[in-house]
This record gives sequence, C-alpha cells and structure tokens, in this order.
Amino acid sequence: MPESVPEPVPEPVPESVPEPVPDPHRRTIDVYEQRGAEWEERRRPNTDDATTFSELLTDESSPPGAVVDLGCGPGWHLPSLPAGTVAADAARAMLDLVPQYAPHAPRVQLDLRALPFARHSLRAAWVNKSYVHLDRRLVPLALWDLHRSVAVGGGVHLSVFGADDASAAVATEHAEWARDDFSGRSFSHWESDLLATVIAGSGFSIVESSVRPESDGVTFHRLVLRRERTLADTVGPAMRLLLVGLNPSLFAADAGVGFARPGNRAWPALLASGLARVDRDPTDLLRHGRIGMSDLVKRATPRADELEPAEFAAGLGRLERLCGWLQPGVVCVLGITGWRHATGDRRAQLGEQTQQLGGTPVYVAPNPSGLNAHTSVDDLTDHLRAALDVGDRHTVGDHSARPDTTDQP
Repeated sequence: MPESVPEPVPEPVPESVPEPVPDPHRRTIDVYEQRGAEWEERRRPNTDDATTFSELLTDESSPPGAVVDLGCGPGWHLPSLPAGTVAADAARAMLDLVPQYAPHAPRVQLDLRALPFARHSLRAAWVNKSYVHLDRRLVPLALWDLHRSVAVGGGVHLSVFGADDASAAVATEHAEWARDDFSGRSFSHWESDLLATVIAGSGFSIVESSVRPESDGVTFHRLVLRRERTLADTVGPAMRLLLVGLNPSLFAADAGVGFARPGNRAWPALLASGLARVDRDPTDLLRHGRIGMSDLVKRATPRADELEPAEFAAGLGRLERLCGWLQPGVVCVLGITGWRHATGDRRAQLGEQTQQLGGTPVYVAPNPSGLNAHTSVDDLTDHLRAALDVGDRHTVGDHSARPDTTDQP
C-alpha cells in the first residue's frame, strides 16, 4: 500500500503587527527633500552672526582642523564662514542648492545624531537652528557626538528655539507647529536653565549668550561655546540607571571615556554584572543597556581631591535639574566623599540615600578608582546590582509614563 501523505499543517495566521511609529525627524527631513527649493525662496537669513563667528576663529589659540556648517540648508551662511567650510545637511535637496552660494564647498549628507567626523577633527562648528528639529531628549547625545568631533578649545555657534516666554503648547520636547507653513516638520524648545544645564553637561562652556525674538512671538537662544577638556554626558530618555562619577580625570577626558584608566574598577564591574556588553563604550551602554553617565563636577583634574567642596554643591544642582527632566530610574553616585561634599551630610553612608535628585532615588557606591584600596570589582558589582534594585522598586511604584525612545537612531 502506498504510504499515506500527512495532511499539510496550515501556517498560523500571524497576529496583526502595528505599523512602526514614524520617526518625526525623518518626516522633517522629507519636508526639506520635497520642498527645499520653495523653502529657500521663501526664507531670507541674516548672516551677521556668521561673520562675527568667523572672526572669532582667527584667534591664534584656535585649534587646527576643519570648520563645518551643520544643517547648512541651501548654504546661505557659507560665504561668511571660513573658506573651505564643509556644508553638511540631512537633506540632499538642500545640499544641491549649496553651489549657488559656495561653489567650492565640500558637501556631506549626514545625520545630526551620528556625525561621520573623526575625533577632534573639527576646529569649529556652525549649528544654526539645526538641533531645533531633534527631540530635545536626544540633543545631549548629539552634543556628546559634537564634543567628540571638535578639538579642545574649538568653537561652536549654537542657536535653538526658546520656551521661557512661549505658550505651554509650544514648550514641548518635540512636536509639529499648527501654524507652520511647511507642515510635517517637528521642533523642540528650550528653557534657559535647562539649556544651560545640558550645555555644561555636554562639556562646553558658554562664551556668549543672548535671547532674540523670532517670528510669531517665539524666541531663540544664540550661544557661542568653547569645547573644554572634559567628558560629555551620555544621557537620554528612559534610562534605568544614571552613573555619576565625582569628576573626570585628565586621562579619561583625553580618552573620551569615563573611568577609562587601567585599574579603574567601573567597567570591569559593569561587565561582570551584565550591565555592559562592550568594554569602555558609553554610547553602547546608553543605547542598549539604558545606562547613562555623568559627573558631579565637569572640570577634569588629575585627582578628585583637587576639587573644592563648592564645586560639588554646584554640580548637585545641575544633576537635580537633569534628573528632574529625564527621570532616570535611579542615580548611582560613585564616591561617598564627593556625595558628602555635595550634600553637606558628613554622616552619609554607602547605599540608598534619603535625599533624591529631581524625584529620582539616589544610591551611593564606592569610588571605583584604583587608588581606592577599600573596594574590589566584586564589591562594586554588588553595589551596582543593589542600585538597580532601588531603581526597579521606584519604577514599579511610579505609574507615570517614562519618556519614549521611538526616534533614537
């Protein structure tokens, strides 16, 4: 008898899969791709600031390297910037317009959230109303990338929209304007205090600052920044843990990675605990582990004991504002001495603290420096896990929505 052929098993009917959430930043770029020539025709820029910024770059203390116009649009400002300035934009349609203003300018299509430039290869960056199209919760990481690209002492012109005197409907993280004549674009707006907090955390100092009127009652912040020899924060939305060092060492500042010195126990403990999957890669730690990094004090020194207690107290205020905005699950401060200086509580001990930062619980772990003979990798690993447990308890008890990460690159 012939063998019986089994009945075919029907394929299971897949459940309906929701459409992916469109990236608002991508939608904005599409507007410029489709209507770039129209936008160029209907807008008229003021190039005075570009001329002034270019004059600043003639200072002998300016480091070597290239100058870039990030978010150059049709290239209006390029003739006022130094010769050879790189025209960079996310929209190809905008770059196609550049030759009519700067025929010989090199052109690069890029994503502001992932710059293609080598470390310390830029001496300056002109960033005029470009980050306004990013979700502002992603701007700190974009500024980390800019800090990586610009040489120490390099200059940055940055302008973003303000929110201090705007309506509540405008003061958003990232949203479209109902009155925008190029619909589909999204914008972010900044309060002065929060902007200053993010700039300081990004490793830049503010050289000049002004607030100017824009159209329809909206203002914009104009800042001239200096790239400092320090570390930039790696922070963003939906962090489950924010690691806070006392301050960067000069070794770490020059390496561009916190806790980078051989013998420091932070990265070995992060790897041993399973919190990190790549050694000494703070952006991978943030994007895949949802663990951010910052410092109580941004000034880099050979040793933390060279800092003044007042610097710790000032840094605590910056972290208070940062945590109040981004709401990480828990803050883990690495170093009891710095925490005591910052809070004035000389009796504070390792472990969970009674004081919170911006509504976020705080856990203090030992200083991971190789100079600290009172701890080990195993000990620090246990503290990191305990800090996460504190954050998990806090998150379970907090039913408020955490920021989404839908438009992270």
